[in-house]
Amino acid sequence: MSTTELVWLKSSYSGTGGDNCVEAAMCPEAVLVRDSKDLRRQPLSISPAAWVDFIGHATR
Repeated sequence: MSTTELVWLKSSYSGTGGDNCVEAAMCPEAVLVRDSKDLRRQPLSISPAAWVDFIGHATR
């Protein structure tokens, strides 16, 4: 699956001024995370289980 076919969601912690934007896209085998300002780089790919752990720690 290419990164253009994915639905990218902007982090709720990202500001509305267009800076510090982190986006995530979910697919069955991984969660992809990218900096919306630097689309030349490959997104970070992590397992869905690691994503759940990360989100759980971020909301505590």
